[in-house]
Amino acid sequence: MNRVIYMDNNATTKVDDAVIEEMMPYLGELYGNPSSMHSFGGQVAKKVQQSRQRIADLLGCDPDEIIFTSCGTESDNAAIRGTLATYPRRRKVITSRVEHPAVLSPCRELEHHGYQVYELSVDKEGNLNLDELAEVIDDNTALVTIMYANNETGVIFPVEEIGAICRARGVPFHTDAVQAVGKIPLTLRRSNIDMLSLSGHKLHAPKGIGVLYVRRGTRLAPFLLGGHQEAGRRGGTENVAGIAALGKACQLAADSMDDENTRVRSLRDRLEEKILAVCPDSMVNGDRENRLPNTLNVSFEFIEGESILMMLNQYGICASSGSACTSGSLEPSHVMRAMGVPFTAAHGSVRFSLSRFNTEEEVDFVAQKIGPIIHRLRELSPFVKTA
Repeated sequence: MNRVIYMDNNATTKVDDAVIEEMMPYLGELYGNPSSMHSFGGQVAKKVQQSRQRIADLLGCDPDEIIFTSCGTESDNAAIRGTLATYPRRRKVITSRVEHPAVLSPCRELEHHGYQVYELSVDKEGNLNLDELAEVIDDNTALVTIMYANNETGVIFPVEEIGAICRARGVPFHTDAVQAVGKIPLTLRRSNIDMLSLSGHKLHAPKGIGVLYVRRGTRLAPFLLGGHQEAGRRGGTENVAGIAALGKACQLAADSMDDENTRVRSLRDRLEEKILAVCPDSMVNGDRENRLPNTLNVSFEFIEGESILMMLNQYGICASSGSACTSGSLEPSHVMRAMGVPFTAAHGSVRFSLSRFNTEEEVDFVAQKIGPIIHRLRELSPFVKTA
């Protein structure tokens, strides 16, 4: 297989060549510790600060509100556990049924420690009902943690309205924005968001670097104790190469935001139109208007998504059947189940997630191959409808 058509960017992204170039000096000659007093380490510290500023520019916040972490999962856990540590008498956490495992797993673990965890439901298009949030939030609530955009469907949640409800009740609000950052504009200094998680490998930086944004004045206990790094908020010698890479990736994301929301969106829509035209008994999952510009989740009834992915793979086409963190499971996606997608369709859901590196030629190639694949699999399926 020589040709690779990569449409699994919500799982991870290609590291941009300019990002690789930015990080390489800090894997070689510029190896100093940014906390050192000497000038050799000082020049490395300057790069860390430059990257912090670049990330803040993309997020629309101040640089001192940025905490470097190892990944989105660490950022989510730090926000959840660090908040609960500062509100020990509050014993309720509110999240949603469609969160990434990086949020659902620590929240459900809390139930074993006496916390009440309330998971908000979604409708058939994957949208939240804010009236439900308003009903269940109370003075015992320590944290509300709701994702910015769903990783499987791309549905964007009303985080500003959620934040306003939380602020009115004096409850901290955290959002997992791993899929949203770099794809849609953010201005956190004018938002109701107290904490926000992002991961570098979702926006063309390498794996192993992430950020937790914490609004100035937000109470948060350190998740990792050790040295004085990150103003005492996250101990551990900085991953300077990763930080430099993420700073550059955020700068590039800001520069390509218009392309993401025009050309990439158009490619996604072109792929959607062609798939629905050649594949009967297929449907788009999630709100088709209120979603990320790069994400398309389609269910093909009466066949399994894993079989579709295997046959796409024979043509070098990379897609997924849900979150990469749960792709080993044979159960239907928890997001599809929460949305009430019929069992015959939930098993056959495939997510195509594009990036600025995809082309119209690739979209047309995928559309050309998917029709015969679905037709062949339905011929083999014992569950397919008969005349």
